Amino acid sequence: MLKYFRESFFHLGKGKVTDKANIIRLIISNDQKDSKQDEGYTLTVDTSQIEIKATGGAGLFYGLQSLSQLMQEKSETGFSVPCTSITDFPRFPYRGIMIDVSRHFFPKEYIFKQIDVMAHFKLNRLHLHLTDAGGWRIEIKKYPKLTEETSYRTESDWTKWWINKDRQYSRKDVPGAYGGYFTQKDIKEIVAYAAQHHITVIPEIEIPGHSGEVLFAFPELSCSGKPYINSDFCIGNEKSFEFIENVLKEIIDLFPSEYIHIGGDEAEQAAWKTCPLCQQRMKDENLHSTSELQSYMIQRIEKFLNSHGRKLLGWDEITEGKLAPNATVMSWRGTSGGMKAAAAGHHVIMTPGNYCYLDHAQDAPSTQPASIGGYLPLDKVYSYNPLPDSLLCTSLSHYIDGVQGNLWTEYVTTAEHADYMLYPRALAIAEIGWSPQEKRNFPEFKERTLKAVAKLQAQGYHPFNLANEVGHRKESLIPINHEAKGKKVIYNEPYNPNYKAQGVTTLTDGKRGDWEYGDGAWQGFINSKRLDVTVDMETITSLNDVSAEFMQAVGPEVFFPSEIILSISDDNQNFKIIDKQTFNVNKEIDYFIKNYHWEGQAKARFIKIEAHSNPQIGGWIFTDEIIVNKKTD
Repeated sequence: MLKYFRESFFHLGKGKVTDKANIIRLIISNDQKDSKQDEGYTLTVDTSQIEIKATGGAGLFYGLQSLSQLMQEKSETGFSVPCTSITDFPRFPYRGIMIDVSRHFFPKEYIFKQIDVMAHFKLNRLHLHLTDAGGWRIEIKKYPKLTEETSYRTESDWTKWWINKDRQYSRKDVPGAYGGYFTQKDIKEIVAYAAQHHITVIPEIEIPGHSGEVLFAFPELSCSGKPYINSDFCIGNEKSFEFIENVLKEIIDLFPSEYIHIGGDEAEQAAWKTCPLCQQRMKDENLHSTSELQSYMIQRIEKFLNSHGRKLLGWDEITEGKLAPNATVMSWRGTSGGMKAAAAGHHVIMTPGNYCYLDHAQDAPSTQPASIGGYLPLDKVYSYNPLPDSLLCTSLSHYIDGVQGNLWTEYVTTAEHADYMLYPRALAIAEIGWSPQEKRNFPEFKERTLKAVAKLQAQGYHPFNLANEVGHRKESLIPINHEAKGKKVIYNEPYNPNYKAQGVTTLTDGKRGDWEYGDGAWQGFINSKRLDVTVDMETITSLNDVSAEFMQAVGPEVFFPSEIILSISDDNQNFKIIDKQTFNVNKEIDYFIKNYHWEGQAKARFIKIEAHSNPQIGGWIFTDEIIVNKKTD
């Protein structure tokens, strides 16, 4: 503690205290010790001394972080700290960041640097996504083939590798091989360094899905018995459990974490439906669906972990079928999975994608480096409340353990890019997890964050420069007035229920979308005809202009239409085409919002707009408003 104190912030020399003034006192006291106070502290600064008091080392450590944040440079030889008295403790015990090192690998030195920042802002869990189809990233001594054959691949760019039907793994010594892994020595160093900073490292070993790399090295553990065919373990094969348990034994020895994360998300399950071994397992165990088959595996692995003194943590798909009795759920598909688990008496860590997925663009996407798509600015991250007022006085509040930000790295290829995506949004995650909801204030937080960004830059990090933020799309901030506003929209083809926005009122409510297609203003279509709607103007109306905006975001397969047809009718039966335009859909342009616009002279009651996808590309079509005879205020 003192070594860290001296080296990290104050550069204090060794010596004896000879005066009671101008000193820093660190006091451990067991007064009123409870789970929250374990990380809590009091910090008192007066004209003669600084005192930090806590019930243990973590509290003192966090008190030192707050002291360092209060320090102001006074001269070349010293610092000043304003007089203050602070009593502080975290809102949630779990405050985490996940880094995906499978899709793109980041060495231990990079992880050490992130631990430094995490500790300074009182984040206390580092979740490492160590295994996935992108590569196996941890040495397992019993199974050296995992790192020898699947920690390298033939293409460094994950997206290029993933979409290539001939994607292959590679050995390290093959020219052009990309990858890497942590040796067990590396892991021990990471765990020890994190512990010095009061951070627990949580390993994630993906099962039963996202396991294509394992099944390349050990195809006998797949349903087909062949490499490059399946991405899910064969649950009917007892050797799958033998393998997983042997791997987890080494993981348990390396990581003292209470939790072992087993993934559990996005298993394809298709092969299980025809696999004789899986079907026999379902028959033997009286299982009625492949979701129950997955639950069978999760429950078996949980018993194994529990028998070794550990707890199972998994993504919210583990709630499907039958949830393992003692499992903790990481809720990423919104919050409903977490609420369902909490209602069943399970602990939950909230990490909903629309607030906590740091692989989304954090400013106008056309100004940003590659990302998965979408738009997640700092203010939206900061606005998230894992425990809303409606739950405060319910039994569910006891089960909400905290919050986590996730950096998936499909599109994040370098350490500099990873820094950029993490910061400053990770600071918002930290404050959500630590500060009481009623004391959070975004304008004040943003001012502090601008200073923190400058410090991070000075320390050699590469955060997003918040000072140059473009911010929200200006069109989304001001309602648009036009003659179709409030008029009925007839859906000749349905919108997708996952992206319904505001339902049937969306396309004529006067609200245009922000940079994110899932923001509640953009409506998504992926039916056979894509967009096909009719606006009822209620009476015969003179038409001067009709327009609609469409988004392209290549990552999530949202594409501009290849064809737009505008038709009119007086009876909603007989339509006349008044405009037909075709467009070249270019997948090389990652993101844009473009306006379709017709101008002319016509009269009609019904206005029909069709927007079709390129049949060779497919994907989604998103639009936000059909604007008829725009009015100028």
